[in-house]
Amino acid sequence: MADSKDSWRRDEEEEEEEELDETSYIAQKDAVLFAIDVSETMLASPPPSDDKKAEKDCPTAAAIKCAYQIMQQRIISNPKDMMGVLLFGTEQTKFQDEDENSRGGLQYPHCYLLSDLNIPAAEDVKTLRGVVQQDEEYIDLFVPSKEPVSMSNMLFCANQIFTTKAPNFGSRRLFIITDKDDPHASDKNARSQAAVRAKDLYDLGVVIELFPISHPNHEFDRSKFYDDIIYRDPAAGEDLASAPSNFKSSGNEGISLLNSLISDINSKQVAKRALFSNLPFEIGPDFKISVKGYNLLQKQEKARKGHVYLNGETKQYVEAETAQYAEDLARTVEKVEIKKAFQFGGSQVLFTPEELKELKKFGPPVLRIIGFKPQSMLPFWAAIKKSTFIYPSEEDYVGSTRVFSALWQKLVKDKKMGVAWYIARSNATPTLVAILPSEERADDTTKVPIIPAGLWLYQLPFADDKRELGPQQTPLVAPDALTDEMRKVVQQLQLPKAIYDPSKYPNPSLQWHYKILQALALDEELPEQPEDKTVPRFRQINKRAGEYINKWGQILDKEFREYQKEHYGGMDGTMLKRDRDDSEDPPKKKIKTAHSGKTLDGMSASELKNVVGTKGLSKYTVQEIKDFLVAKGMDAKGKKADLVDRVEQWIEEN
Repeated sequence: MADSKDSWRRDEEEEEEEELDETSYIAQKDAVLFAIDVSETMLASPPPSDDKKAEKDCPTAAAIKCAYQIMQQRIISNPKDMMGVLLFGTEQTKFQDEDENSRGGLQYPHCYLLSDLNIPAAEDVKTLRGVVQQDEEYIDLFVPSKEPVSMSNMLFCANQIFTTKAPNFGSRRLFIITDKDDPHASDKNARSQAAVRAKDLYDLGVVIELFPISHPNHEFDRSKFYDDIIYRDPAAGEDLASAPSNFKSSGNEGISLLNSLISDINSKQVAKRALFSNLPFEIGPDFKISVKGYNLLQKQEKARKGHVYLNGETKQYVEAETAQYAEDLARTVEKVEIKKAFQFGGSQVLFTPEELKELKKFGPPVLRIIGFKPQSMLPFWAAIKKSTFIYPSEEDYVGSTRVFSALWQKLVKDKKMGVAWYIARSNATPTLVAILPSEERADDTTKVPIIPAGLWLYQLPFADDKRELGPQQTPLVAPDALTDEMRKVVQQLQLPKAIYDPSKYPNPSLQWHYKILQALALDEELPEQPEDKTVPRFRQINKRAGEYINKWGQILDKEFREYQKEHYGGMDGTMLKRDRDDSEDPPKKKIKTAHSGKTLDGMSASELKNVVGTKGLSKYTVQEIKDFLVAKGMDAKGKKADLVDRVEQWIEEN
């Protein structure tokens, strides 16, 4: 039988975790096909340069490296997404490793399906890695066709791939990476055929994304051909219809073509599935709108999907089975035999699962505003859980967006917050939340939004969530001289633009875990040590602020000596005054037992045996015992009792 309060909360958390695992944190399934141009200009190496940040890869190689890295990222972050790589403009033609008739017997000349559209497996990653490393078996791929490339042929090939491999995916996208802004300049018939094939993809629900590459002597012009190929939803707004910037193959102001492609592709990731959909948002009596909730801030942890058996010829998943046994009879206990109870008055009160569910019901899911308060009333310590981002939904109540926008503008203008009663899901524990507005913030370099504009549900603590602190002592205040000198140190260590971007510092433990998994899956050598970008750059710190830090340390020593002289009797730290009540008993003096004065290492064998026989080792300090163990080449870690046992054992053996 489980304890009442702990059992209730634990069962509730388990139910929430099961529901969240199925509905919330999983990304919407996405199928992405990379279509990479293999032409003479795309294979041209960049001009040599002494700049360390200059481009070194040709555009085709950079695009394949980009697909390789994106595939490695998606295996970890979105394991259910599909990815494929299609090369077009190649001399060779290939659609499938074994069965060339799997696409209905159709032929697509000069299209090479390097990696079929599927959930990436280890073999797919190995294939792309071999291409990136320019293995001999893949050298022939980089031979451009002598005939002009038919874009309608490539688009029709992509259509067949999406139709056969991802017919029911909610998101299907074709990424075209090319430097040809007008592939059919003199052939109007080929242009019209390509437009028809693009329209077929659009009707199928496939979104075409263009990643144009410009050269120093030629700027990519979309209006020549791709404005008729890429369709945009007019209802999506002007922001989505605006075209992204071109990518420079000769290095984009220190940012390589590879990094630019990866950054832009990651910015086009599919939005996460909602934490909850169409939750009623009651702003007033009989005044409701509907909102969706998103968990934008989620701690990334090591996720184990199962156990793997490595001792066989091939790695295999182990199917785990759990069962509960009766302690006295050693038989399997069925789920219907397990009862849950609460302790009350020394006895156990039993409840059925249905009764437990009724006990936990506090009403249907809702977000109901109770009132409004100034944002200044929210203390900094009130954060107990991560916040939930909400956004309007028009599915249940038409006009929700207008009402939501008006509420957001009013909260931002008056610096107010709403206080609301919040039940996220059925059977969820009701909480009080503060509704806080946020204005949009974008990255200065990439212009990608970091914090969206909307409302956040900030969970407030109940009375029993707070704990009483003891009487606070008056803190020590650093003198002005010490503060002024530390200000110089901080100024020397100031980050560019005074902005700390945590996304640039990956979790070293998590990355090390993924590298080990990757090495085991791809049969690579295990890495020797992890790369930790969070380790401070001590040499740069010493170069920029070492002098000021040393000076600050000197001032600290001086101020500390003056503080000792003012509050204590002298430099030895003996107190002249004791701030204690006279009625208190004086503290007992500790009686120290001294040893002979000789170190253990300086004793003879007979003296050491005498010390052990009289149990005199306990009179020596831990450091003295450790010094003896180190001198004898033994382990000097552990508690004092363990150290004494090692010394006694060594003396007996020697």
